[in-house]
Amino acid sequence: MAALPNHPPLGLQRAVRLDAFTTWKVGGEAQWFGEPATGAELWALVRWAQLQKLPLHCIGAGSNLLIADGGLGGLTLCHRRLQGSQLDGSSGLVEAEAGEPIPTLARKAARAGLSGLEWAVGIPGTVGGAVVMNAGAQGGCTAEWLHSVTLLNPLQPEKPIELLAAELAFGYRQSLLQQEPWIVLSARFQLESGHDPAAITERTSANLHSRTSSQPYQQPSCGSVFRNPEPHKAGQLIEALGLKGRQVGGAQISPMHANFIVNSGGATAADIEALIAEVQDQVQLAHGMRLHTEVRRLGD
Repeated sequence: MAALPNHPPLGLQRAVRLDAFTTWKVGGEAQWFGEPATGAELWALVRWAQLQKLPLHCIGAGSNLLIADGGLGGLTLCHRRLQGSQLDGSSGLVEAEAGEPIPTLARKAARAGLSGLEWAVGIPGTVGGAVVMNAGAQGGCTAEWLHSVTLLNPLQPEKPIELLAAELAFGYRQSLLQQEPWIVLSARFQLESGHDPAAITERTSANLHSRTSSQPYQQPSCGSVFRNPEPHKAGQLIEALGLKGRQVGGAQISPMHANFIVNSGGATAADIEALIAEVQDQVQLAHGMRLHTEVRRLGD
C-alpha cells in the first residue's frame, strides 16, 4: 500500500469502532473511516482509497446491517451526514441525498401533501440504504415510487451514473445495487401531488404508531431479520416454535416480535449470527423451508 500522506484528507480517521454506527450496537473496528458531508468530500475519499488500493465499505444509518466483530479492512464510509432534499409540491418530484433519513423524507412529503412514502416513516434507515435494499413496510416499497438514482462508480468516481428505477432489477428486498460496487449519491421519487397535507400526515403518523406499538423500537436491533417466505410470515413461523425470548449471549429473539433480534446487553455479532443460524435450522426442521435474512453482512 502506498504511504499515507502527511495530512490525511477530510478528517480521515484510523481504527474507529463501528458499533456506535450500527443500530444493533455491534461491530469491530474500521481500519480507516470517513464521514463526508458533501459530494466533493465523498469523491475525494473514494479517490484516496482507490490510490491506496483499499477496499471500500459504505454504511448509512447502520440499520439492516451486521458488521463482524473482527471489523472491516480498508476504508469505511458513513453517509449519514450527506443529508438534504428538495420537494416540488406541484409535480410530486422529490430529490434526496443518500444520507437523508427515510422517515424524515416521509414526514416532509406528508407536510407537502405528497402521497407515496407514508409506509416509510418507521424505517430507521437512509434514502441510499432504502434504494439498495428496496426497503418496504406497510404494503409499500421503494421501487414503487423511485424514479431514478445517481450513482458513483469507485473505479471512475469523476463520472456519476444515472439510472432509472426500471434499470435496477428490483425484487423483494433486492436490487442490482447489491451486486455492484456503485455508491448511491442521491435518489429521485415521483410521488402523488395534490393531497391534503393533514390527511397524509395523519396516515403517516398512524403507520408509525402501528410499527412502534408492535415492534421493539426501544432496544437495539436491525429491524426485521428474515425475509417473509410468502405466503407465510417469518415472525409467525418463529413464534409458533416457541422461540420468542430465546437468547444466545446478549442476542435475544424479541418477546415482542419474533422477527426481531435485539441486543439485550453486551451482544456480539457472533451471538447474533449464532441465533440467526439456530432460528434457520429450527424453522427448516419444523416447516421444511429455509428462512433467508434481510440483513446485509460486512466483514468475516
